[in-house]
Amino acid sequence: MTKPPPHRRSGPPSASGRGRPPPRPEKLAPDRTTPDLGPDGTPQVALVRRGVERWQAGHPWIYRADLNGDPALAGGEVVRVVDGRGWFIGKALYSKHSKISLRWLSYDDVAVDADFFRQRLQSANALRQQALPGEQTYRLVHGEADGLPGLVVDRYGDYLSAQFLVPAMEQRKELIADLLEELLHPRGIVNRSDVGVRALEGLPQEKGLLRGALPPGPVSFDEGLVRMRADLLEGQKTGAFLDQRENHVMAAQYASGDALDCFSYVGGFALQLATRARHVTAVEISEAAGAQLRDNAAANKLSNLDVVTANAFDFLRDAVDEGRRFDTIVLDPPSFAKNKDAIAAAVRGYKEINLRALQLLKPGGILISASCTYHVDEQAFEDMLASAAADARRRVQIIERRGAGRDHPVLLNLRETRYLKCFVLRVL
Repeated sequence: MTKPPPHRRSGPPSASGRGRPPPRPEKLAPDRTTPDLGPDGTPQVALVRRGVERWQAGHPWIYRADLNGDPALAGGEVVRVVDGRGWFIGKALYSKHSKISLRWLSYDDVAVDADFFRQRLQSANALRQQALPGEQTYRLVHGEADGLPGLVVDRYGDYLSAQFLVPAMEQRKELIADLLEELLHPRGIVNRSDVGVRALEGLPQEKGLLRGALPPGPVSFDEGLVRMRADLLEGQKTGAFLDQRENHVMAAQYASGDALDCFSYVGGFALQLATRARHVTAVEISEAAGAQLRDNAAANKLSNLDVVTANAFDFLRDAVDEGRRFDTIVLDPPSFAKNKDAIAAAVRGYKEINLRALQLLKPGGILISASCTYHVDEQAFEDMLASAAADARRRVQIIERRGAGRDHPVLLNLRETRYLKCFVLRVL
């Protein structure tokens, strides 16, 4: 368990309320009709002992069951977080409707104003400039991992695509837009808050232009030797799957012979494989995505790629029955589990496609297998791969364990930010 900063564990009470007096029995506060206010007039939310322990252990989320009573707040407020005795332990964003009531902002009693958000945005951008020098396409803000919970911002050259996922960020979207314009001077900012998770926060879905002008069409960006395009208003997520960009480029170095890419979408992996492999078969169930994949292949002058419109599960099963063999296979399916209840079914689905892929690989063949299901963690995913290898009667080497790109940092103590797994495997 991560230890909290020493000054939060002991010492006399201070003017800011950081000290901790001797413990007394904890009592649940009654529901309030008016908010409890701190000394500076900021709403104040108290935690029960379990919530305090979770906060001090470093987890940035506090659930409703760990609040000491029901705050009389509308949602979206910045609140002072206190323990059961009223002593200050941090600041957070409050959500009224979500099971996640508090999202960490600071351990210190700082003003959460325009300068606060400006500094966090500047810090997020500085990381990307250091990790990806010269890049013009990257995730600029990765929510909690950048200290800006409920905010996602992707950069595509002169355009930004943003998601405001919690009430506090929704209420501050104009301020965030002002600060983004100040920091990066984009030609346009697109609001892609058309995601189902907003319903959990009591927010409707939104999509449209927030600032400036829309790009005249899909924006273009480079991934290694391949030129990709993203529709910022109608594409997946904020336009493209930027979390896989570094894995897309990596795939090219392992590509050889006859390659297969399942769940291809618009070709992030398939196009990279085609730069090195003799021939690539890309399997995609969506006709619209398949058409865009063909256009992307033509734009990159890659004539060694065929798109098959099919269900990947069916394609893999039929390919095994037909005795086909491949030198390189990529599996990058959508999430198979949206909640904990679906974990068992998700693992069965992952095992089926990976078992088939291992059966299809030639000796020395490479399997690149990915999962974006955070409910299935890396160890569970590796255990599934081991089980699939045993059932396929193949000996398999792990060449690389990878995750999302460097512009998608992982926050310690929040495994949800370590959602993407990508294994590079080799069959003996």
